[in-house]
Amino acid sequence: MEVRDPVSAPDAEGRPRRTTRRFPLFTKDTARPEGGGRAASGEAPAPARQWPMLAVLGTVGLGLLVTAFDLFRLGTLLVGAALLAGAVLRWVLPGVGMLAVRSRFTDIVTYGVLGLSIVMLALMAQPNPLLEIPFLKDTLHFTVSN
Repeated sequence: MEVRDPVSAPDAEGRPRRTTRRFPLFTKDTARPEGGGRAASGEAPAPARQWPMLAVLGTVGLGLLVTAFDLFRLGTLLVGAALLAGAVLRWVLPGVGMLAVRSRFTDIVTYGVLGLSIVMLALMAQPNPLLEIPFLKDTLHFTVSN
């Protein structure tokens, strides 16, 4: 096969044809996200192939259950830790199954920022916060009082 110029692509019969650089009007297919392959071999049962996603969802479910039993701080810490674990799994493992939604970088940043935000909010929750940020109270007081 011979490619005539940089924007040639073979058609269904294998002959090179000129294509346009414009995006198609209608999307015909989508690419699987990087790392979106199975986490285990194809012979393994479906839960074993999707264990990273099931681990994150199971921990989030446990956190919500703990929160329902009136242990708010511990439950939300579990939810945040599950998202942070999802970010670490997405970073470390080459294939994470359905835990891969977007590009690897976007997934890591999204899971990490959401997980860290939930953990920080759980640590700062009233009454008796475990983490106090000095300028936050002053900022809130200034915005509410004016």
